[in-house]
Amino acid sequence: MLKVTPNLHFRGQAKQAIELYKQALGAEVKALFTNADANPEDHPEGEPHIVYHAEIHISGQRIFLSDSPDDPAPNTHPMSLLITFKTAEDVKKAYEIMQEDATIIYPMQTTTYSSCFVSLIDKFGIRWELMTE
Repeated sequence: MLKVTPNLHFRGQAKQAIELYKQALGAEVKALFTNADANPEDHPEGEPHIVYHAEIHISGQRIFLSDSPDDPAPNTHPMSLLITFKTAEDVKKAYEIMQEDATIIYPMQTTTYSSCFVSLIDKFGIRWELMTE
């Protein structure tokens, strides 16, 4: 069966992002390997403390993360991760944590399809939409 898994790339800040997502979204860390943990044949160079591969789950959804400090692509992400919460209070709680040093795309609001919606780019450059259905 084909699976689609978001894979987020950071420039040396994956561990900090994981901590933020744990606090704000209840992310569970399923795997975290640094360059020091990697087989040298897989990743022969690089700083030993940066994230070689990590897997988190948010409400059962798998997301991969890694550090790519030498990635030539700009630190922009042409996608977002949308998290649907049960209540507006849950959205507000996550938003309060994630808004620090974030760029707000759409402020918290009621929309045609959501009683509580906010869109932001977090301090790591990842775009998130937080909403109720």
